[in-house]
Amino acid sequence: MLFATRLRLTVLPVLGVSIGLMALALSAPIRADMVSNAFLSALTNAGIAYTQPTGTTAMGQSVCPMLFEPGGSFDQVTSKMAEGNGMSYEMAGRFTIVAIATYCPALIAPLLGNRPHS
Repeated sequence: MLFATRLRLTVLPVLGVSIGLMALALSAPIRADMVSNAFLSALTNAGIAYTQPTGTTAMGQSVCPMLFEPGGSFDQVTSKMAEGNGMSYEMAGRFTIVAIATYCPALIAPLLGNRPHS
């Protein structure tokens, strides 16, 4: 009886915490996959073709850090995307917009600059 009580007081809480941590750890990759799938879907909707989903997703995830670099701007990032990936400037601009909207949407408003307010 003492063993059963001790087991219930020590093993079950540890087991519960372990299961909770495992569920939490597994939910992060699922969310990442959902964001990546949304990004790839948005690229398709924007008329941007890709052949390697993993590489395309990594390229999209690289946009936000480039915006935070000194001198980082939409035009600078778009130029890097066009030059480094064989895209036209227009296509790179669309790609950059989709990447920003997916991975760092809070940056959209500051990038628009002094736009007229409605």
